[in-house]
Amino acid sequence: MTIAIHGIRPDTTLGARVSARLETVLAALRVSRISAKATFFDDDGPKGGPAIRCAISVRVPYRPLIRVEHVSTTGHFAFEGAFATLERQLERYRERVRDTKRRPKKYFVAKRLLADSPLPPS
Repeated sequence: MTIAIHGIRPDTTLGARVSARLETVLAALRVSRISAKATFFDDDGPKGGPAIRCAISVRVPYRPLIRVEHVSTTGHFAFEGAFATLERQLERYRERVRDTKRRPKKYFVAKRLLADSPLPPS
């Protein structure tokens, strides 16, 4: 699992919180190769104003990129908003994986039916 944080110094409390929360939620997926990137930037630039954007991108193998954003007055609030959205997206991913594993496939059912039925005498 690879987690990259851009836009803030990772040694700050926000950087530690971001990496800890992302590690926790991504470990629940139980997929070997996951990469996540959290990017913080100021939408207003040098002119000022309360607009910090947090964008989180998660790459899961064999799936499209999951990307969420949130804008707020501080980096903490921006991350919390984006993280809440990310949790909902990952929950949908887990439900989709669970549903595809639960349903028996067409050929599995046919094989099971043929194995259970007695063969006609020859």
